Amino acid sequence: MKVEGLAEGPGPASQCCISRLLSVVESELQAGREKGDPTEKQLKVTLEEAELWRKFKEVTNEMIVTKSGRRMFPVLKVSVSGLDPNAMYSFLLDFQPADSHRWKYVNGEWVTAGKPEPVGNGCVYIHPDSPNFGAHWMKAPVSFSKVKLTNKLNGGGQIMLNSLHKYEPQLHIVRVGGSHRMVTNVSFSDTQFIAVTAYQNEEITALKIKYNPFAKAFLDAKERNHPNSPLESPFDSHMGIQHCGWFLSNPDSLCSGGGPSFPYSGGLPLAPPHGYKHYPPRPAPYPPPYLPHRTHTSGETHRHLASSLFQILF
Repeated sequence: MKVEGLAEGPGPASQCCISRLLSVVESELQAGREKGDPTEKQLKVTLEEAELWRKFKEVTNEMIVTKSGRRMFPVLKVSVSGLDPNAMYSFLLDFQPADSHRWKYVNGEWVTAGKPEPVGNGCVYIHPDSPNFGAHWMKAPVSFSKVKLTNKLNGGGQIMLNSLHKYEPQLHIVRVGGSHRMVTNVSFSDTQFIAVTAYQNEEITALKIKYNPFAKAFLDAKERNHPNSPLESPFDSHMGIQHCGWFLSNPDSLCSGGGPSFPYSGGLPLAPPHGYKHYPPRPAPYPPPYLPHRTHTSGETHRHLASSLFQILF
């Protein structure tokens, strides 16, 4: 009887569920339709958190690039209005050289240092929501939080940049379906940054820690767990507090929603921060032949846990 009932069509409960889902989708898209313009003549793209970007620009923003890829902070977010709500669009992002120089950090400031390296075959990032209706793109700010910057051409769909070069993110909106058409190219000078493998300016490090919610949460946890002795933290063997801002990232998918997962490499070689006190190693309690079989001390256990957690997080 149940099988026959299902074969005849969805029951009242199923119809109610479908109606509720469609209602939710409709209400979500309605927010975008209210900002729409079928002619696209009123198209407007606005940078979100512009004031935060300006704080970083004032001291020359820096973004970390690594072999395995590092996320950006601040995160590039834009609000869009004036698209055709019923048309399909894709949002793409690439990074254009902001000038024709190579840069170096000398005596507390960035100065030009000769000609730039040749522009590589940088990947164009396709937003994972692409393609989608104009109403979808306009209903809420569009975030490029999953963009990853690398200094190696690794085939993982990440954005490859040359270290010590200045870049400016550029947003492309393409109308798709039928014949593709470029709707607009937009960039914001406040989002310019210099690609680095380690932060050079301490003011940038301080800003990253202050405004990056991931870094702040990590620092708060350190203070709760180790209020009086920061050297007891297992992470201190790898980095000082001032480094937390750029090593803490959220390891989700890479360049696009359909891109391949990319494995994280082992620990990164870091110089110990200033003021770090080194202690001589304690003598081993057993002769060398027994070292591989000995029981780990609590300190060793902490180091093993720290190493594993460091590789997962960073």
